[in-house]
Amino acid sequence: MEERYNAGPIEAKWQQSWAENRTFKVSEQGGKPKYYLLEMFPYPSGRIHMGHVRNYSIGDVVARFKRLQGYNVLHPMGWDAFGMPAENAAIQHRVHPAKWTHENIANMRSQLKKMGFSYDWDREFATCDVDYYKWEQLIFLRMYERGLAYKKSSTVNWCPACQTVLANEQVEDDCCWRCDSLVEAKELEQWFFKITDYAQELLDQTWNLPGWPEPVLTMQRNWLGRSTGCEIEFPLETADGHIRVFTTRQDTVFGATFMSLAPEHPLALELTTPERRGEVEEFIARVRREDKSRRGSEEMEKEGVFTGAYCRNPVTGGRMPVFLANFVLMEYGTGAVMAVPTHDQRDFEFARRYDLPLQVVIQPPGEPLDPARMTEAWTGPGQMVNSGEFDGLGNEEAKERIADYLQQRGLGKKSVNFRLRDWGVSRQRYWGTPIPVIYCERCGIVPVPEQDLPVVLPVDVEFTGEGGSPLAKSEAFLQTSCPTCGGSARRETDTFDTFVESSWYFARYACPDYTQGPIDRSRVEYWLPVDQYIGGVEHAVMHLLYARFFTKVLRDLGLVNLDEPFTNLLTQGMVCMETRSCPAHGWLFPEEVHDGKCRKCGAEATLGRIEKMSKSKKNVVDPDHLISRYGADTARLFSLFAAPPEKDLEWNEQGVEGCFRFLNRVWRAIYDNLALIGLAAPPETEGAARQLRRLTHRTIRKVTDDIDGRFHFNTAIAAVMELVNEIYSFEAKQSSPGAMREALEAVVRLLAPFVPHLAEELWCCLGHLDGLEAAGWPAWDPAALVEEEKTIVIQINGKMRGKVVVAADADDQTIERAALEEPNVARFLAGQTVRKVVIVPGRLVNVVVG
Repeated sequence: MEERYNAGPIEAKWQQSWAENRTFKVSEQGGKPKYYLLEMFPYPSGRIHMGHVRNYSIGDVVARFKRLQGYNVLHPMGWDAFGMPAENAAIQHRVHPAKWTHENIANMRSQLKKMGFSYDWDREFATCDVDYYKWEQLIFLRMYERGLAYKKSSTVNWCPACQTVLANEQVEDDCCWRCDSLVEAKELEQWFFKITDYAQELLDQTWNLPGWPEPVLTMQRNWLGRSTGCEIEFPLETADGHIRVFTTRQDTVFGATFMSLAPEHPLALELTTPERRGEVEEFIARVRREDKSRRGSEEMEKEGVFTGAYCRNPVTGGRMPVFLANFVLMEYGTGAVMAVPTHDQRDFEFARRYDLPLQVVIQPPGEPLDPARMTEAWTGPGQMVNSGEFDGLGNEEAKERIADYLQQRGLGKKSVNFRLRDWGVSRQRYWGTPIPVIYCERCGIVPVPEQDLPVVLPVDVEFTGEGGSPLAKSEAFLQTSCPTCGGSARRETDTFDTFVESSWYFARYACPDYTQGPIDRSRVEYWLPVDQYIGGVEHAVMHLLYARFFTKVLRDLGLVNLDEPFTNLLTQGMVCMETRSCPAHGWLFPEEVHDGKCRKCGAEATLGRIEKMSKSKKNVVDPDHLISRYGADTARLFSLFAAPPEKDLEWNEQGVEGCFRFLNRVWRAIYDNLALIGLAAPPETEGAARQLRRLTHRTIRKVTDDIDGRFHFNTAIAAVMELVNEIYSFEAKQSSPGAMREALEAVVRLLAPFVPHLAEELWCCLGHLDGLEAAGWPAWDPAALVEEEKTIVIQINGKMRGKVVVAADADDQTIERAALEEPNVARFLAGQTVRKVVIVPGRLVNVVVG
């Protein structure tokens, strides 16, 4: 054993050993309980960052801990490889997305292996692999057969200069991020998944996920957005038909004085009169370019345009002008809102702006509301007025009565509405899974026959990012024959939303080599559900909701036998760091700062806010730099010790240095005592050795409790640090070699999930021929935890003044006498009158004087 800790050779040695022995390869086997640990797989962006290090270190601790406890642990890794970033990189660097992606995967795989993560690399796949996405295409065909996949018209962001569809994040100030052309709203035929068929089940089962954080479940419930109310039909004044609205406030229908439509509503232009058409079209075009999340915010200025059309209030017969309004969204309800300005604040602001009538129908207690003097809408409870036969009722009671009234007269019906809309899965992009559909002029939409799968994404096409998807220009891909009639046909050139790939990958990890279908049911039933899923809270809605939906679809297709994919969920916090900037050179990387000055020009480097690590703000740390300087174990330890997993971690170099020093102390503790403990007998159980044993077993218990299900990694590490400090200060080493060896072995075994390379090396140094996994996780001895003595804190008038050690079974009288005779306490009590002595059993004595 070398005197100094040298992380580099040690880590390389054990990584090679794990790879050669395929230590973490698993299969379905009896005799052990299974445990499936999964972190959300990464996008192959090129380099791992500290967020990856933290996320995967958290997962690796749990995987290794469970393995040491005797579980059969599945811990896979793969790549969420399709998507827009590869296309953007291809445009910027003039490299094909496939080449860029596979090179990045190779780089990141190498980096992850250098971190020592315990992955079963035999299960690795990328979602851009044909052997993965061909089964996704098959699942689509099965969904299409069941009516769960369908096509309809939808609005997209369109850049006329680039001739391509843009994602919302590619639209900057209404312009294309690449060419600055004004973005247009365009109607295109899009494929959708019918997630709304599962809305109620998705909602109901959020109450059956006790292992999920409540904030995540709340976000999903809000996204699903179940509302109970009424659908009401407002007849058009000068044409057949009606405008249908959904409202949860049918108690206010007598106060509806105008109608607001979303600019995207199908009736928006149909109802517009000729003289109003120009202004309406301009309004629609402008609003469609705006961010929908901003349109729905309370702070957004309420704007609209009159269509020239009118409808009638079905209960009052009143004439209601029909407006388009920027705050009405087609994605919620029916895209039409009966506007009640006296009892809805947005309607109130809109009515004041456009001088529209107000009618009070709910009076609060106290002074009656006067529409002419109102400064804001009344949205609270009250008594019904101006509402015909419902006058005098409380408005909550009136809700049910009015719903019955509308339904009985055929004016509306009771209804349940969800905010959730069907999932649009079409993407007019190249780098994605081709949608397996053929279009024939004679036969229409024809699904690709199952035996003709996969529809392979061609990689021999030129990708420039301009002029639309290259799939539409590739005659070899585009032109085909109709499977039904044999005539000329063309392929679908849209590709799937990348959320489709990440919605079932966790099931494929159970059987990545299966060639007879997407899922080997027997192996999936062994491994699923995932016992512990780990990832960022930013995926709380989209990915996690889609994965839950997909699992239910796979169940209904007979491919799996479970309702929910993830039993437990941990959402880890972000890695943050102070930003630094220079007046001349802008944001600075940490290595561009020395002694608080910019290395480039010597100017003072100004510290900014602590923010999430970001390449754009250069407040990032390269994990490779940490590994080369300190070792992977130090990087892992810091990311686990600096903050609880669910909290944000604030990066600082001093903390990394502190973790490195601690690992050196652990190494030195073994080195310095190796000769003493080499031939040690069983641990001693008397005198000072008993005290050391008690702390050893107390530490084992605490670390076990902190890791197992609680994920309090920082306090678990702190407990091991306390034990190491005790080992260094232990004065009876020579007479207690057995207790010393037990304590040092406990330190190594407890650190194994956190710093596996160092732990394995030290375990060998301690003379063990078999690895740590053979030793298993240490168990604490209850007998060793029994205390012969206990330390009692002594307070005087609530302030701590000393401590005293008494026998564990000492009675209150003995404890009081020992406390009053403690020298420091006696000094404070000199000249004082003791009024009362309060004893808290086993903990403290409080002496009240005065």
